[in-house]
Amino acid sequence: MTDWEVVIGLEIHAELLTESKVFCGCSTEFGAPPNSQVCPVCLGLPGALPVLNRKAVDLAIRAGLALQCRINEHSRFDRKHYFYPDLPKAYQISQNDLPLCSDGRVELQVGETVREIGIERVHLEEEAGKSVHAGESIMSAAYSLLDYNRSGIALIEIVTEPDIRSPEEARLFLERLKTLLEYTEVSDCKMEEGSLRCDANISLRPKGTSTFGVKSEIKNLNSFRAVQRALEFEVGRQQQLLEAGEAVLPETRHWDEAKGMTFSMRSKEKAADYRYFPDPNLYPLKVDPSWVEAIRKQLPELPDARRDRFVAEYDLPLYDADVLTSSRALAEYFEECVKEVGDAKITSNWVMGEVLRWLKAHGLEVAESPVRPGDLAGLIKLIQEKVVSNIVAKDVLAEMFASGKPAAVIVDEKGWRQISDSSSLEKIIDQVLADNPGPVADVRGGKTKAIGFLVGQVMKASKGAANPQKVNEMIRNKLLE
Repeated sequence: MTDWEVVIGLEIHAELLTESKVFCGCSTEFGAPPNSQVCPVCLGLPGALPVLNRKAVDLAIRAGLALQCRINEHSRFDRKHYFYPDLPKAYQISQNDLPLCSDGRVELQVGETVREIGIERVHLEEEAGKSVHAGESIMSAAYSLLDYNRSGIALIEIVTEPDIRSPEEARLFLERLKTLLEYTEVSDCKMEEGSLRCDANISLRPKGTSTFGVKSEIKNLNSFRAVQRALEFEVGRQQQLLEAGEAVLPETRHWDEAKGMTFSMRSKEKAADYRYFPDPNLYPLKVDPSWVEAIRKQLPELPDARRDRFVAEYDLPLYDADVLTSSRALAEYFEECVKEVGDAKITSNWVMGEVLRWLKAHGLEVAESPVRPGDLAGLIKLIQEKVVSNIVAKDVLAEMFASGKPAAVIVDEKGWRQISDSSSLEKIIDQVLADNPGPVADVRGGKTKAIGFLVGQVMKASKGAANPQKVNEMIRNKLLE
């Protein structure tokens, strides 16, 4: 790729956290039986008139502010015409030349460099229905069934400028965007439920030039990993064509996850193909500046500000602060716990290490954790009070995840309280020293590193219950006196 520059722009659709659809009162609850949450409006029946959902506008403005956009006082809804079975009206209500939000930006840490990705626009539109394909993919389906429950759900479409320069950068941007949308409670961003989806536009151009190449649009990207893999494949495909003197066609391509390839679906539409015109059933939208300011005041502390505060207030390393603020739920979990513990670093270590490891192993989100912040704080306090060692505490946490019992109860039931009194430790230490004459001789000969081995053997013999600091002290006194 020394001769080529990659140019990527993303179009992200996020379903808004409204209880009813954007132009009617039908429920947006996920998982209902097919075609059970529909009405004449979202089915596009003749004579049915749309009514705009105010909360959808609130959430779209909230997203625009989080993305540092200008909130436009005047915007408008348009009809975007195209035929597809999941679009019952044969047009989608969207926004074309007068979007609600525009000219935003997202700062992105890429290695040691901070990149700024421009946001061209954030606009409101309605969701289409869902096609259920009878086959491994849309390309091989024998037939398709249609569920219109999603038809009419409130969406925002976020369109970036063509500022992204690698498939990895595209993935990092999407992770950053997801964090912002979750922090502001604009969307739940559950990609497995279709509430966050991405299309990618990619082209190549000779390095040092400013003219854009011919772009391909990639559909069916339902995970961050898929976005990166599909773009990497497309880079290779386009490079091979260009270096062979062949043309890259302006087309829409389908990503096949199983085969790891993109396939041509159709020629790429242009704006004129959609025959946009203002929707005659909806008034233009006027957003008073006071409306915007009221929403701005309701915004939570955003990830960058929270990360910087964690560094300054808790004296955490930047890496820890980055991980802990990667989701709002995780940041709040940490803060609630550290209020009880008082020690930010030990709390950070346990949250980032054992808690996240157990959540991943059980396939749980932070909000679903059976070990709540107060429970974890109780365990950390037992470590601070030297009731249990760090080694035993890991076993206690495993039991907490399995049973939901408090740490102190588990420690007492299992007999895991740390042994610190000299008389109880004496017998164990004497036996370990007798069983390991080589390391004992090494210590007496001045090779004090062998003390660590002996401490480890005592810990093993006591099943982790011995106080390691006390054991270290006693071994030193016995062998170096």
